[in-house]
Amino acid sequence: MVANGVQGKSRRFILFGLAGALVATVASVPAVLSQGARLVKIDGSSTVFPITEAVAEEFQAANPGVNVTVGISGTGGGFEKFCNGETDISNASRPIKQSEMDACKANGIEYIELPIAYDALTVVVNPRNTWANSLTVEELKTMWEPAAQGRITNWNQVRSSFPDAPLKLFGPGTDSGTFDYFTEAVVGDSGESRADYTASEDDNVLVQGVSRDVNAIGYFGLAYYEENQGRLKAVSIDGGDGPVAPSPETVNNGTYQPLSRPIFIYVSQAAAERPEVESFVNFYLDNPQLASEVGYVQLPSEAYDVAKTNFESGKVGTVFANRDTVGVSIPDLLRLEGVR
Repeated sequence: MVANGVQGKSRRFILFGLAGALVATVASVPAVLSQGARLVKIDGSSTVFPITEAVAEEFQAANPGVNVTVGISGTGGGFEKFCNGETDISNASRPIKQSEMDACKANGIEYIELPIAYDALTVVVNPRNTWANSLTVEELKTMWEPAAQGRITNWNQVRSSFPDAPLKLFGPGTDSGTFDYFTEAVVGDSGESRADYTASEDDNVLVQGVSRDVNAIGYFGLAYYEENQGRLKAVSIDGGDGPVAPSPETVNNGTYQPLSRPIFIYVSQAAAERPEVESFVNFYLDNPQLASEVGYVQLPSEAYDVAKTNFESGKVGTVFANRDTVGVSIPDLLRLEGVR
């Protein structure tokens, strides 16, 4: 259970780490439901989870009659539930796919797409790793492309100056939007990856794996790195113009490429007609500082203004699906959203 009130991002991360990314709730379910509480059901991306969990926590403090559940089944798993009508809101670390749009259409689920922050997808190694301070995108591809399976097994196969030591890979599972984005940005095709790595939709599992093995490398959202800086080391990424470290500053100025990306929530139009869901989404959009509080990059105010207008007017559909979002900067996102 997630306690009421605000005590900072450290407490939040401790709570959802201990929960093992099962379900975060913002009230005692039996007590509240017995009082006829209203329920907002959310599932999806583990990357977006920290923001939504923080919003849910504060929203509950102000609205004790509403219970919010936040699950982590990955972006793909979240959309599966959402398009089946099982949830009200879907957390997504990538735009909705055509197959998911088709599933929603088949079930009569219309949705409102709302960008809510920017993320710097972060490559991490163990702090005792003294050699991999930076990597090129091509070197990441050498590690992760399908052809590497069973063949690229040592660090010195990635770069000859690296040690002759086993390469231990940790990454999101195939239901993760982070997996989809990383494979598209690094390998060149979404979903194309070697399969012989330790996979989990729970980023806390990946944090633990990398933090325990000097030869490990993994990737996940910036917030998980920032909360675990004492246990991990971020790798600077060279996208062609020299190594750049992941940070809110390098995301904002557009230099951390190609691993910067927008993240989203998708709201069921039918669910948005319920007062508790409408209130929760408005609260979400009115408190963008929570994104930066938990380690992500807050969008410009005009982006949230457009999101609020789209939500209030019930603008359904997507402007991001079937677009190449790799390398999309914040100004690019604003242009896609029609912000002038």
